[in-house]
Amino acid sequence: MTIKIVTDSTITVEPELIEKYGITIVPLAILIDGVLYQDTDLSAAQFMSKMKVSKNLPKTSQPPVGVFAEVYDKLAEDGSQIISIHLTKALSGTVEAARQGAMLSNADVTVIDSDFIDQALKFQVIEAAKMAENGASKDEIVASVTASKANTELYIGISNLDNLVKGGRVNRVTGVLSGLLNIKVVMALVDTKLEPLLKGRGNKTFQKWLTDFSSKIENRKIKEIGISHAENLEFANQMKDHLQQFVTKTISVLDTNSTVATHTGPGAWAVMIEFE
Repeated sequence: MTIKIVTDSTITVEPELIEKYGITIVPLAILIDGVLYQDTDLSAAQFMSKMKVSKNLPKTSQPPVGVFAEVYDKLAEDGSQIISIHLTKALSGTVEAARQGAMLSNADVTVIDSDFIDQALKFQVIEAAKMAENGASKDEIVASVTASKANTELYIGISNLDNLVKGGRVNRVTGVLSGLLNIKVVMALVDTKLEPLLKGRGNKTFQKWLTDFSSKIENRKIKEIGISHAENLEFANQMKDHLQQFVTKTISVLDTNSTVATHTGPGAWAVMIEFE
């Protein structure tokens, strides 16, 4: 029996992989100054330019339950099973909408909360798609995705706290002071919550984190590293050059998706790493 893979548009992934493995992406919606877009309608550059001139912080919203149900029913018309993997419930109600859509659908759907976003979500989705193509069973795929989740870490660097302040995730006074002092912050996603690891003035904060991180991983076996950014390609490429020595597979450097960029603002970056 064929197994088809579904995810959402908060995945950051090379388009050719989506096409190669026939993965279905259900887009979130994004509201920018009263205009509603499908997340997949805007390129990273288009979104960033619109966000910079918008009066209010863009707002993202999960796909409707009915959309998930329709997607599942259509994919299952040939009798296929479906595995649907989504961003962490800590950031969106998308995975719950997927579960409700699965209950409404007539298809055999297994919904998984990835506990991550961006390329950390990609690790699980691409693993599932590869296994499905090779004829693995649903249980085998779910077990492998669960292992991938347990072996993944995500780190994020914030260059400007403005968007986090606007989104209510950081105190406004802290945000103003940070802007004045050129404060940079590095956080880790731990148990679906962002925990500050390091903060300091200027880009030397990011360089210090990179040095510390390298010493932490140098003796560990690594399956894959992904680097995403929001208009910070220069530092993203610096990280790639530095970290490539620790992993055989070429590190992907990609523009992050609009959901992440909305909260982080320009200048942000993320490093996602899956250990063996």
